[in-house]
Amino acid sequence: MFTLPVYNTEGKEIDTIKLNAAVFDGSQNTDCLHQAIENYRANQRKGLASTKTRGEVSGGGKKPWKQKGTGRARVGSTRSPLWRHGGVVFGPHPRDFSYDLPQKIKAGALRTSLNLKLKENNVLVLDEFNIQQPKTKLAVGVLSNLKLFSAKVKKEKKVLFLTHKLDPELKKALKNISFLTVNLASDCHAYEVMNNQKLLVTKAAIEDLTSRLK
Repeated sequence: MFTLPVYNTEGKEIDTIKLNAAVFDGSQNTDCLHQAIENYRANQRKGLASTKTRGEVSGGGKKPWKQKGTGRARVGSTRSPLWRHGGVVFGPHPRDFSYDLPQKIKAGALRTSLNLKLKENNVLVLDEFNIQQPKTKLAVGVLSNLKLFSAKVKKEKKVLFLTHKLDPELKKALKNISFLTVNLASDCHAYEVMNNQKLLVTKAAIEDLTSRLK
């Protein structure tokens, strides 16, 4: 059973939390993780690429020359795919790339991603994210106390913050932090976890994740 320290907004360790072994057992199913990430990325595709066939290209209604007697190859339209400004053969057309994935695979992928972050020591547990006013400066101060932000570093590591519930004021304070992604523990997915280097999660969010996956 894994045990992690719990920090407050000042960056001080105030407690410890034992992670449920049914979820945080160190197991890794990379096949599920690969399928879930491919599924997420496919579902994000717009599928708007479109080309025109010879019937859709403007013009070409007149036959360029008569069928016989010129010595040239027979042609019916100047919009033939063989011609410049002609249509496109087998080109892309708008389509839907999305597909469904079984919930068990998605859950296995999320469990694997969390265990990977835990193995890398990139999971930080926060008691509760409390700030007095909805100001970005105060939110960045909390992240600085947790050593997730430093003004001396040019490029910060990407951080995923998972919480049990998101108040409008807290959301307002966090939305302008470029390296921070905020989501509810009940809505997070494997791609989101793997796309960030650090995972900041509240104690209540840990319970949500455990109830989702155990």
